[in-house]
Amino acid sequence: MSQPSDWPLPRDGKRFLLPKALTERLAAEALTRQLYPRALGFYPVARGHRMQRELHDDHLLLYCTAGEGRLVADGHWRIAAGDVVLLPAGLAHHYWSDDARPWTVYWVHFDGDMAGDLGQWILSHGGRVQRLGVNARLLSLFDAQFSLREEGASPDAAIHACHQLQFLLSHIAQMLGRGRLEGRLDIAAIKGRMIEHVHGQLNLEQLAEEAALSKFHFAKLFKAQTGQSPIHYFIELKMQQACYALDTRSQSIKQVALDLGYDDAYYFSRIFKKVMGVSPSQYRAGLHNR
Repeated sequence: MSQPSDWPLPRDGKRFLLPKALTERLAAEALTRQLYPRALGFYPVARGHRMQRELHDDHLLLYCTAGEGRLVADGHWRIAAGDVVLLPAGLAHHYWSDDARPWTVYWVHFDGDMAGDLGQWILSHGGRVQRLGVNARLLSLFDAQFSLREEGASPDAAIHACHQLQFLLSHIAQMLGRGRLEGRLDIAAIKGRMIEHVHGQLNLEQLAEEAALSKFHFAKLFKAQTGQSPIHYFIELKMQQACYALDTRSQSIKQVALDLGYDDAYYFSRIFKKVMGVSPSQYRAGLHNR
């Protein structure tokens, strides 16, 4: 693995390298091989901290909570309090703490089958160095990683630490994704508007107009927050209503379609099957066979 620096630890500093036998076990076990820590640390007011690696064979996450530093990798960056840095395996780099305003940093080396994909998810939100701010929730997640050292690296503690690491990385990616949005849509209000029109029609232009946004910008923000396009979301609401009608009423499929704004029952059935995986008649028959 990429060796951490030998910067002399102060009394309140932390550095923990997982034993080789433990990392080999984590890399082999089904519950941990997807993602596992290899080393972690906390360097407070780290004057003189410096690291240069030409060969970097795992992934490294740095989180600066105070002071400043510098990074040279595939570019040059100034690191400030609240910045998160992701250095993937294979990237040569050089970083150091500022002499006048030395940084305080948390760091974790990690590896695993999905380490690269998680790293790319974080990088996709803005690049090598990104601003998150000093976040209390994030600090507690980093601190929780040290439970592995404190609990003696037992099998249960190791499995828990691996899943805590996955939550830490996904939480960072989620925070960065939220920060990229230029504005926030009130999804609950938009859903309420869709429900009001679930028995009729509602198009993207109407939704965007109510949000005082262009169709393109509205659709982009909506998908960033929900993972779906506005129209697909609206169609799914309609199909949920269709399922309720098929569950609780004896109406014909044609009538259910009409009640949801579909004049063509055949077209409705195609949409229903695309969303639900079965046709309306198969859905209803399946209920009767239970």
